[in-house]
Amino acid sequence: MSRIAIVSAMHQELRALLPALDKHQSATFAGRTFHIGTMEGQPVVMTLSGIGKVAAATTATLLLQEIDVQRIVFTGAAGGLGPGVRVGDVVVARELLQHDMDASPLFPRYEVPLTGRARFPTDPDLSAALASAALHCLQHAAERIGETHLADFGIDSPLLHQGLVVSGDRFVATAAESEALRAALPDALAVEMEGAALAQVCADFGRPFAVIRTVSDRADDSAHVDFNRFIVDVASVYTREILATWMSGAVE
Repeated sequence: MSRIAIVSAMHQELRALLPALDKHQSATFAGRTFHIGTMEGQPVVMTLSGIGKVAAATTATLLLQEIDVQRIVFTGAAGGLGPGVRVGDVVVARELLQHDMDASPLFPRYEVPLTGRARFPTDPDLSAALASAALHCLQHAAERIGETHLADFGIDSPLLHQGLVVSGDRFVATAAESEALRAALPDALAVEMEGAALAQVCADFGRPFAVIRTVSDRADDSAHVDFNRFIVDVASVYTREILATWMSGAVE
């Protein structure tokens, strides 16, 4: 059975996932700890990506070369960009793009030089399966997250979105920055700091991958407010429940 990599962006999220890991062993490469075992009967490895595109690319390369995983799922939080993308919603990427990639005039803006493309598609089957699991969990958000936590963050009837997620090596935390991204990339649903790097590495290796993100803020001047508490109380719970639902085959 092929091994799945679950990559978390934040320590808090990884800590929430590790208790679900059975037959737990660990290995260390390049200063990173890889937690190897099973989840819902499926062989997995869990690890922390580190923050930013270089860290994520290094982690992905180690997973593919040293541990030989066959699929990678990247989880974490993101800032919402698209209209109707609210705090507490979940975004499953269909494609990834680096919003700070610009080698113009040598290459078109956003295009990764020498690849001929700017947008890297996720694996459609893997993404569809995670989207089904996410939708199921969102429909039961109150019982999984708790009404108090939902109310604390103003979450009401959270939704699932699928489409473009953009990545860059900066935390987008002002209204001016998010407006500029929306103007330049009007179909972008969310912004984060790692996914597009993972996408490029997986494309190089020809391995399927998916990116699923919980919207923690609107990528504006209030983006830093209660961010860590949101990761613990909401995003990490979403991630654990969505992955367990997907791996157990509870939904099609």
